[in-house]
Amino acid sequence: MKRKGQINIVLKNTTKHDLTIDEASVLEEPKHSAYKHIEKELEQFVGLSSIKHFIKEIYAWIYLNQKRQEAGLKPGKQVLHMVFKGNPGTGKTTVARLIAKLFKDMGVLEKGHLIEAERADLVGEYIGHTAQKTRDLIQKAIGGILFVDEAYSLARGGEKDFGKEAIDTLVKAMEDQQHSFVLILAGYPKEMDRFLQLNPGLPSRFPMKVTFPNYTVDELVLIAKKMIHEREYTVSESAEQTLRQLLVDAKQKEYEHFSNGRFIRNLLEKSIRAQALRLLEEDDYNRERLMTLSSRDLRKAYKASNN
Repeated sequence: MKRKGQINIVLKNTTKHDLTIDEASVLEEPKHSAYKHIEKELEQFVGLSSIKHFIKEIYAWIYLNQKRQEAGLKPGKQVLHMVFKGNPGTGKTTVARLIAKLFKDMGVLEKGHLIEAERADLVGEYIGHTAQKTRDLIQKAIGGILFVDEAYSLARGGEKDFGKEAIDTLVKAMEDQQHSFVLILAGYPKEMDRFLQLNPGLPSRFPMKVTFPNYTVDELVLIAKKMIHEREYTVSESAEQTLRQLLVDAKQKEYEHFSNGRFIRNLLEKSIRAQALRLLEEDDYNRERLMTLSSRDLRKAYKASNN
């Protein structure tokens, strides 16, 4: 008996883009509102070109399988659990939320909500506690997506750690309730690779492994300028050059764990506080100076970030 929302899809390898269809012709039809709403939101984000293509590809797969069912053709098996690999601030949680919304609009998920969790939400303090906590969290995610960030931390304590019990409970739910919710495990790239290697059965259960690359310096500058504009601030040309220099330095120092958009947000907030102190000391509050972040403000904020 087919359950509501079951689409039956096999996604073999997202990095090789095995699907061969004319995406452009599929998306020409005005009825593709589910994708168009998501696309409109994605257009607001700087970069993420590979992720935007991935979401478009997922939509095309689901839509074409629906068409196959309507034509009486045999669809493939549905496997929608995912692994997101990327540093902080690369958009993993935001994309998970958009995918949940897309799946709801297409009838794949009943509710389309996102439950965010980390190790503390899954792992208990005594034997049997972890399984119950994990099952309770899965129950809350039914009809939507369970998003576990820093998922590799579930395996950090070895065989005797309660994290293993959480993993086993998640794996069982993926099999028993595979059409009721989608599980997304997320974390740093190298740590997630090691995590998946610890359990031979895990990689095959997550056929979609998506890498979120670090933003380039140009992309980070665009993100910063958008944030600055939204806060009704501005930067001079010299301050923008300073920002570029600071970003190059930060990316080199912290490449594997660089926090991308989060780094920009924190830097700007500290720069605004530095500007406030500077203007207070200078006793000058005209409109232009109230709006302008200087190179000095940015350097002071960056120095504070490294202390």
